[in-house]
Order: sequence, then C-alpha cells, then structure tokens
Amino acid sequence: MAILRWAICAMLFAALVPQLASAQSSGPCVRPGPGIAVSPAPDLYSSNGTLTVALNYATGVDEQGRTLFCFVTPSGQESPTLHVNPGDTIIINLANTIPKPIGAPAEMVSSTGKICGSAYMNAASVNMHFHGTNTTPTCHSDEVIHTLVNAGKTFQYVLHIPSDEPPGLYWYHPHVHGISSPALQGGATGLIEVEGIANLQPAVAGLPERFLAVRDQPVTAQAVKNKPMPSWDLSLNYVPVSYPKYIPAIIQMNPGSQEFWRVANTSADTIVDLQLKYDGKIQPVKIVALDGVPTGSQDGTGKGKLLTQSDIFIPPAGRAEFIVTAPSASVKWATLSTQGIDTGPFGDADPPRTLALIQPSSAALDLPRVEERSGPPNPQRFKDLESATVTARRHLYFSEVVVPSKGGSGRDRGAFFITVAGQTPVAFSPDNPPAIVTTQGSVEDWTIENHSFEVHEFHIHQIHFLLLAVNGKPVPAAQQQFYDTYQVPYWSGSGPYPSIKVRMDFRGHIVGDFVYHCHILDHEDLGMMAIIRVKRAS
Repeated sequence: MAILRWAICAMLFAALVPQLASAQSSGPCVRPGPGIAVSPAPDLYSSNGTLTVALNYATGVDEQGRTLFCFVTPSGQESPTLHVNPGDTIIINLANTIPKPIGAPAEMVSSTGKICGSAYMNAASVNMHFHGTNTTPTCHSDEVIHTLVNAGKTFQYVLHIPSDEPPGLYWYHPHVHGISSPALQGGATGLIEVEGIANLQPAVAGLPERFLAVRDQPVTAQAVKNKPMPSWDLSLNYVPVSYPKYIPAIIQMNPGSQEFWRVANTSADTIVDLQLKYDGKIQPVKIVALDGVPTGSQDGTGKGKLLTQSDIFIPPAGRAEFIVTAPSASVKWATLSTQGIDTGPFGDADPPRTLALIQPSSAALDLPRVEERSGPPNPQRFKDLESATVTARRHLYFSEVVVPSKGGSGRDRGAFFITVAGQTPVAFSPDNPPAIVTTQGSVEDWTIENHSFEVHEFHIHQIHFLLLAVNGKPVPAAQQQFYDTYQVPYWSGSGPYPSIKVRMDFRGHIVGDFVYHCHILDHEDLGMMAIIRVKRAS
C-alpha cells in the first residue's frame, strides 16, 4: 500500500512540475543568491490577543529548475515569523494559489464524515501543521490527517495558543501525507515564537535576537571527483550553501557582543549538528531552550537553567535557542558549521558543511531584542511529569521493507513503518484506525526501537515528551529535557535494537485523533506514521 501511494504521489507531483516550469521561472517564492548576509523573515505580531494573517500558498521555479513552494502574504512577505503570547489566538486565512494540475489523477483520502476541506488529494494540495504547539487536532485547527486545501480554494485556521504554552520557538509547514517532503524542500516553512522566555530565563532579557531557519533542497550540481555529494543541499534563511563549493552565508555581529540565536531545523530530511569555531577553536554556547521548552524549567521552580555545550544536535523539525558570544575583533576566521552525521548504511549523506561566516561589524545591527522580564512565568505545563504515576507502558518500533534495485547499482525504497509491538506493520493511510488509544489524563512510558539500518527521528504531534533513556541507559539529568522530536539510532545488524524511552504527557486539554511519525519526511511520505486517539476523560 505504501509503495502504491508513493507512486501515485510521485505521478501527481510530476504532473504539476511541467506546468510550473512553463508558467513561470520566478514568482512569489523569492530566493537569494549564495554568499550574502542572512536576512530575517518578516515579523508579524499579535495585538489584543489575536494575530490575523492572510497567507497564499504559492509556487515557482528557481534558476536551477527546482520547484519552489512558499507561504506569502498578499503584500509579498514570505514565510513571516508569527509572534504571539500564551493565550493568544492565531487566525490564518489560507488561499491555495498553485495552478490546478491538468489531467492528473486525484486520490480520495477522506471518507464521508471525515472531510475537512476536500476529500481528494492531488499534487497541488496543501494543509498546515503548527509544529510543537499544544493546539487541538480538530478541523480548522492543527489537524493534518484529513485536512486538504486544493488549488483555488481558501481555508481558515483558528489556532488557540494555550495559556500554559512554554515560551519558545515553534514553526509551521505543510503536512499532506505523500508530498510533505517536496513541499518543505521547496521552502514552505516559517517560524512561530511564543513570547515570554525572559520570565523563565532572565539571562536573555534585552539581548538582540536572531531567528535562523535551516532548510534543505535537492542537489542540482554534478558530482565532483573526490568530493562526496550530500543527499540534499542546505540553506540558511534561504541563502543557499550548495555542493560542491559550499559558499557560506554571512552573519554580521558586533565584536564581543552577545546575541540570542533561535534556530529551527526546518529541513525535510537533513540532520544538523551545529558548532561555532573561532580561529579553529570550538566555542561553548549556552542553551536556553530545546523544542520550544526552556531547559530545566519544568521542575516547579519556575526558572530555566542554562545548559552549556560545545555543539547542538538538531534533527529535522528540532529547535535550539542559545546565547552566542560574538568573536572578538582579533579573531580572523569565525564559522557556524554543521558536523558530519552518521545516519547509517541505508541513511542519507549529511557531510560537514560551513553554513555561515561570522563577520565583525561596527555598525549598529537592525535586530529585535528580547523583551525584558514582565513578571512571573505562566503555569508550566509539564510540571511534576517526572514523578507522575505512569498509567501505561508501550513498545513501538521503526522498520522498513527495502527492495534492491536492478543490477545491484543501489536500492529502491519500499515501505516504511512505525508499529506498536504485537500489531502488524501497516503503512499509514488516513483511513487507518488508531494504532494507540488512550485517555485524557494518562501518563505513559513509550520505548521506541529502531529495527532498520538508518536513523529515524521520532515525533509526536500536539504534545511533548520527557526523554528518559537512550539504548536502555538513563540519560544524564541535564539531558532529561522535553522534546517533540528525538533521534532513534540505527541498528548495526547485530545485538539489541537501539531505542529511546520517553514519558508521554496526556494530562492536558488535548483530545481527538492525531499522529506520530518519523520526521525524516521521505520516510513519513512512504508510510512511517500512525494515528493515536486520546479519548475524553469520563
């Protein structure tokens, strides 16, 4: 079933691309050239408890022939960063302006009674996921199983940000199963900031803040001898860092100053491990938040705790917020790089790359500043989860069916699964019944294994989880943070399967059907996703 669905989606997407290429070589999705200074996305702020924004889902083709996708306001602001406070409401009036595919088939994905928008998916379909937010999985909110907005159609999202939403970095992106990866690689991602982080971590109060989005995209260059090709190129705030030259972007900083960097890996498939080096020397960074949750903030004290590290591993969909001290005027060469990632023998090639050169500037930089502390923090959602009574324990695993390619020249991927132990592996379909049913108020420990030869990135919608153990070993206290995405290492082919153990918090207001999956979106598009149902407490 997953192979068939992937083939259908590939046909649909291929049918759309010639129309785009013939219709326009540029358009609303504007992309800068290499080697320039990164620019921030436009900032939109809530007022009187509401942020209302109109977004067009649009497309174009870049100079290399890559299909681009973007969310853009009617005035041309692409991928705006949405700034809200806990308790605010975001209203998005979404218009799908992509050309309607001509002569392409459509696939029915929602039966009667489950339709949200359209029942039929095609290559131009879109929806939006508000990643990391604790918002309801209902139609016109953060629902991705059945929501489809097709070409020429409009749709309104009304997203209620809870009053106990942790202050930090979140993001939005399309989540139509089967074509989510090309949508993100086309660039259709943007950031969401929930204000108030200085109330939990005073160290950032008043600091200049810099929002950075890492994205990936198809490689268009030809292979160069003795220079291994990555599976995907990267960009930083859309400034391309492309194979084989890897011309880095530019970040300008005032020498010796401190900035608060808020970084999201909005890649479809690429893992990054960020590191700062000044004249070859690794620089420590002070981590303030991971996946939108201030580090160490859920212990009941109402205070965050800085976590000092020499590098920051960020899987696709992960976020890291940290304090950076700029190089002094005497530093000659300062870089922001990603280290190489071992994704396993069947995994992608994620080599080391310099993403940006940090250049000194004596001019005043036009950066927003973190608001000063305004009072005590809002109630913290995950308080006491570590000591809460566990109501259920579950065992899940990632697996793949791999079909070798003809002639032994490589491999063709087949189906990808995430399965509850004891159940039969089934590729995702919107019509599948829930693989897990639980009840509001539950606290569950899940052990998630990896039975395949490449890494997978476990993600669950609507909630966060507390990381407890990796490969059966309890993690150090400093790493027992709250995440919505975390990597499960690959299996070597012998010995125990790699695993993570996480504590799921269903004590909040969320009820209904939502999903969990691998956030390497090529894997999710090929079936590595399942549905969980949270029933209302009686």
